[in-house]
Amino acid sequence: MKSQFKRILYGGDYNPNQWPREIWEEDMRIFRNARINSATVNVFSWAKIQPAEERYDFSELDDIVDMLSRENYDIVLATSTAALPAWMVKRYPEVSRTDYEGRHHKFGQRHNACPNSPVYQRFAAALAEKLAERYGKNGRIACWHVNNEYGGECYCENCEKAFRIWLRKKYKTLEALNQAWNLEFWGHTIYDWDEIVLPNALSEGLQGGKTAFAGISIDYRRFMSDSMLSNYRMERDSIRRFDTEAPITTNLMGTYKGLDYFKWAKEMDVVSWDNYPRYDTPWSYTAMCHDLMRGLKDAPFMLMEQTPSQQNWQQYNSLKKPGQMRAQSYQTIAHGADTIQFFQLRRSAGACEKFHGAVIEHAGTDNTRVFREVRQLGLELERLSAVTPGSVNEAETGIIFDWDNYWALEYTSGPSVDLTYVKHIHQYYTYFYERNIPVNLIPFDADFSRYKVVVAPVLYMIKEGMKEALTSFVEKGGVLILTYMCGIADQSDNVFPGGYPGPLRELAGVWVEEVDALSPEQSNEVVFKDGTKVSCGLVCELMHTEGAEILAEYGSDFFAGCPAVTKNHFGEGFVYYIGTNVEEEGLSRVMDMAVADAAVQPVISGAGGLEITCRETDVCSFYFVLNFKDQELPVPEELTGYMDMITGEKVPEGEMLSKYDVKIIRVEK
Repeated sequence: MKSQFKRILYGGDYNPNQWPREIWEEDMRIFRNARINSATVNVFSWAKIQPAEERYDFSELDDIVDMLSRENYDIVLATSTAALPAWMVKRYPEVSRTDYEGRHHKFGQRHNACPNSPVYQRFAAALAEKLAERYGKNGRIACWHVNNEYGGECYCENCEKAFRIWLRKKYKTLEALNQAWNLEFWGHTIYDWDEIVLPNALSEGLQGGKTAFAGISIDYRRFMSDSMLSNYRMERDSIRRFDTEAPITTNLMGTYKGLDYFKWAKEMDVVSWDNYPRYDTPWSYTAMCHDLMRGLKDAPFMLMEQTPSQQNWQQYNSLKKPGQMRAQSYQTIAHGADTIQFFQLRRSAGACEKFHGAVIEHAGTDNTRVFREVRQLGLELERLSAVTPGSVNEAETGIIFDWDNYWALEYTSGPSVDLTYVKHIHQYYTYFYERNIPVNLIPFDADFSRYKVVVAPVLYMIKEGMKEALTSFVEKGGVLILTYMCGIADQSDNVFPGGYPGPLRELAGVWVEEVDALSPEQSNEVVFKDGTKVSCGLVCELMHTEGAEILAEYGSDFFAGCPAVTKNHFGEGFVYYIGTNVEEEGLSRVMDMAVADAAVQPVISGAGGLEITCRETDVCSFYFVLNFKDQELPVPEELTGYMDMITGEKVPEGEMLSKYDVKIIRVEK
């Protein structure tokens, strides 16, 4: 696959406008020393380049772009539309947001624009067009960066009116809307489109982020995601009038709940995202987020932001230990990135991000630990720039990640407050990660025929076409893994009658009668046929088999002896159904069976605790070997004798890797 870029972009957010001009030249010297070759500029400069409604001033941005162009930088040019200028809010108060509690906000913060404000839309489109007209012919513009970290919600009158229009397009008639939202409940029947109100704290909202009517709240999530996506498309199309070549993106945020990223990715030339793990975030979770971002377009992605050392906005903003940033960067590339970019290149002097890490710290010098690590990585990436970009990650296993399910599961009024979507996706992802089995995070409408195994954790909502696609996958020999809270509701969160898992009941060969919720201090046990017992909790489904083989039963409570884990032979394939949240030992046991049925293999056998990922080209494979453990681990024997792309030397037999050590081993096909 051809890369969007001619080299690995190495750089990040740069705000020279925050500093006197005499510092700019010193910045260029320091960045050259670090082999930084790209800069993301103009992210929050709307107030500077449009100081008044009828006046633009590009003089400073001209100087910045000229300086970076002379230095042979690849420029990621942002549109600045993520934070409103004060004059706009003063003159047009409706451009700012109204929050969930119904409070209309004044000027301040960021992500502060109502996405359905015609005034905001007019000014944002005009700004993007003027930027593209002015800089679109500059060959140093490597990428356009629209807005920044889209997110949040608005509950103003503009949004309410736009929501009604969105609903009319979706449902056509009030009869269909009333049925979809089940508005006979509590006598909430709607007789006029203007009777529809937003689902906020003043209407259908409940404490704890819940809702009285999940149908309307899920639709509002969809509407908000579509509204912001419309803003993105608006700016993208403005840019395209003057620049038809440079890729256009906006930076996403991993498993961020607010936006349906699979839908967004269809409108983006390249996916980019910001990676900010906490001090205690498992490496498996970070890897999962990378795989999700790669999966959005099934293509290499951009890392738009990470910190060289510490964040500033988490509860505990720990420094990255020596070697950690480098290892994290290589993990990012291993899972599909063609760029490594930082926020930020120079630390701000004030405001809420002044303690966020940077290539140039407040000391203002390149004589720092962080800079030396940045430089080491820069020198290494120079050698890899003509090699790894465009190479792809292949996988025979897919895990369904679906934002509608994300929203619906966490809006549902039962059975447990601890039932969260991403946690369960990660639980199943971790099984494959720890065994170095490649995984794609895939949408509900993916081409399942590409995979041997498809995992669908807590697939609560079954949307149109999903039953047929999963059935076809299994009939043709695929292995499907379903879990508790599966097949319960349709796209409007109305329960399928006839027993869970609803449309997937025949496929799974089971039906579920009840779902028991266990509090954190409670547990049950799962007993396998050979007598092995493991603990389980959170929920326990009371199910009956309809042709499925029982692999394990519950060990206690009034449903002792009832099926807990089953396997159904369907067509040429198999469906595993896991009816409870079983502890790691038991989950691994079931997953081992499924993987064996599908004959899925790890990237390398005998990795011994190392993370090993593979990116492929037509002529070779790149094996990324990383050690995130606290002890030294050996490079697998089958990778010794091949070239390490970082050192340029062959890997000797018995080579040991310390914590955060990295090898990129090239094996010819």
